[in-house]
Amino acid sequence: MKYSALKGVHDILPPDIYLWQKVESLAQEVFSLYGFQEIRLPIIESTDIFTRSIGETTDIVEKEMYTFPDRAGRSITLRPEGTASVVRAYVENHLYNLPSPQKFFYSGPMFRYERPQKGRFRQFYQIGIEAFGLAAPELDAEILSMLKVFLERLGVRGLNFKINSIGCEDCRPPFRMALVDFFSDKLNDLCPDCQRRYGYNPLRILDCKVERCIELRKGAPRVTDFLCEECRSHFASVLSSLRILDIPHEASPTLIRGLDYYTRTTFEVESEQLGSQKAVAAGGRYDRLVEEFGGPKTPAIGFAIGMERLTTLLKESGGILTPSPDIFIATIGKGAITEGALIAERLRAKDLWTEVGYDGSSLKSQLRKADRLASRFAFIIGDDEISTGKIKWKNLRDGSHGEADMSGLEDFVSSHLFDAKTR
Repeated sequence: MKYSALKGVHDILPPDIYLWQKVESLAQEVFSLYGFQEIRLPIIESTDIFTRSIGETTDIVEKEMYTFPDRAGRSITLRPEGTASVVRAYVENHLYNLPSPQKFFYSGPMFRYERPQKGRFRQFYQIGIEAFGLAAPELDAEILSMLKVFLERLGVRGLNFKINSIGCEDCRPPFRMALVDFFSDKLNDLCPDCQRRYGYNPLRILDCKVERCIELRKGAPRVTDFLCEECRSHFASVLSSLRILDIPHEASPTLIRGLDYYTRTTFEVESEQLGSQKAVAAGGRYDRLVEEFGGPKTPAIGFAIGMERLTTLLKESGGILTPSPDIFIATIGKGAITEGALIAERLRAKDLWTEVGYDGSSLKSQLRKADRLASRFAFIIGDDEISTGKIKWKNLRDGSHGEADMSGLEDFVSSHLFDAKTR
């Protein structure tokens, strides 16, 4: 019987996995500079965590979550995003008693039952950050600066930060009513999803990707015209801080994130390298969510990066090379196989990636394998080499070759072939 992966999921194989590891390693390096600490979250959570935070009428909750009853009859959901789980952990473990701000980053798989298409999967991966305890607009700008540093260190260019404020619970109701009035005579022309959103959350009509809804919302009221004085001042301070930090940005009054928990600052980061699908990261503030989860009133902000889209971008730019073995040891005869294994362990102890030809194939075949692996050097061992105590070497990049004493092979590698610490 032939088995295959389920529709909408995919394997991450070498050489692609090296790119993923590079992204994850650099994320940890950069985020740590800003005081973010790693948190590891369960993949399964109580369904209530997501219906309460994301919103029962959002597409994610209504159509896209993997939800099922467990043996005890509890409703369990494979996490569709990371923020709700981090908030649950923050409240459950009383992390609000620690000094503010508390900053966390995470990475791992998320799950949504949406139609698979290029770059979109039912099991997909995200890197995200969340910061709790500060409402200061300077924190919003600092997080965007951190995101810029991370993406630029990866080699992503042409970045633009689209930013908006969607207000708070005080100033959003008048904006909601203005939207209801605006779309009242267009309701029958909206897509079925937006017709339903009209009654529950008309703000989400502004986030619809259907072409006719995009056309119908031209001239719609702008949320920035309805901001209360406090939200207006906060947004102005965020924009001022972005200018001070020299972060390219665009105030985008139509930018509405699709999850119900957002307040005030919302943003997306685009790269011109991505073509029509420009967004590489997105996030915003959610100042009420901790309180809704049973914790104290706690302002918070975060973002998430889609790994599939980011790694596709990096692959197309060719900025990260796939690693290859430092040394391939070709062995001829049983005695050489044993000697090759011992030498390989000595070289690995010097942090050199070493492969050995154990299969007893011809020397020509082993050297062909070394070429396919893109090894930098080949060492050749046979009965003659064992009896003389000398090993043959060949540089597979420039074709140079020679002999070296087996007893001092580590020193020879360091001084004649390459410095392992700078390879």
